Amino acid sequence: MIGGIGGIGALQLKPEIGGTDAATNLFQGGAAPLTGTDIGTTFAEALSQAASKTVGTLQNAEQVSLQALKGDADTRQVVDAVMSAQQALQTAVAIRDKVVSAYLEVSRMGI
Repeated sequence: MIGGIGGIGALQLKPEIGGTDAATNLFQGGAAPLTGTDIGTTFAEALSQAASKTVGTLQNAEQVSLQALKGDADTRQVVDAVMSAQQALQTAVAIRDKVVSAYLEVSRMGI
């Protein structure tokens, strides 16, 4: 069904602390303070984590929808999962648009 994102590199995701709303926690690794190893997180790693969380949210919505078709999940669970997936996807598209816009602006700069 929905496949993972390939070619980004190795992913090291932290488990979420409370809540399952991936759209609001897209770039937040939880509310824990930064440690010495967290300070060195690169932009590529942050994007990779955000993309992985987005794919995970989409896969979760797909699984809940399939469970509902089998009669194992109620309508509220499906709506919650689909709305969360929609928010995560909209956030990912907005981030992509900003990255492309920034790239085009940098490429137009004179050296």
